[in-house]
Amino acid sequence: MITMKTLAAAGLMMTALWAQAAPTAVPDTAQVKAAHDLLVAMQAEKMVRTTAGMSKYPSPAQRELMMAKLDKLPNETVYTRLALPVARLLSTATAVEMTRYYQSSYGQKVLTQTYNGPPRLYPADPVPTAKEKAELKQPAFVKANQEFKAVEQAIHHEAFVLIGEINKGK
Repeated sequence: MITMKTLAAAGLMMTALWAQAAPTAVPDTAQVKAAHDLLVAMQAEKMVRTTAGMSKYPSPAQRELMMAKLDKLPNETVYTRLALPVARLLSTATAVEMTRYYQSSYGQKVLTQTYNGPPRLYPADPVPTAKEKAELKQPAFVKANQEFKAVEQAIHHEAFVLIGEINKGK
């Protein structure tokens, strides 16, 4: 009996936290544009391909069919279709700051290692130079990076949802 009450109370608390942390329902155009620019900077088309490659398919033929669909899909379509869901997850300031980060020399190294590096058991970022270390310690970046890391899995989930829609032909 006590366990049921505890679970019910925990459920209500989680619901309250979720409602409190829920992003804005309808992001404005500036927020969507910032999310679009972030997706371009972080090369979201490669993230979608990676997610599709890691997904399970009933047969190898269906995997090849999905990869062929992604090959035909223009990169701009990926950015446009993911921009609204990502804008709901991130603030405009975070999207702008993370776009700046991914366009920097260090951000480019991180992207290269993420998408073109050898397979690794644990992610390892490249070693930053002294100038890059100073940029990574700026308060605006630290705050934006924390917010971005908090929603990174949700962004990957949105990529997975997009893959499902593409697979269904939507």
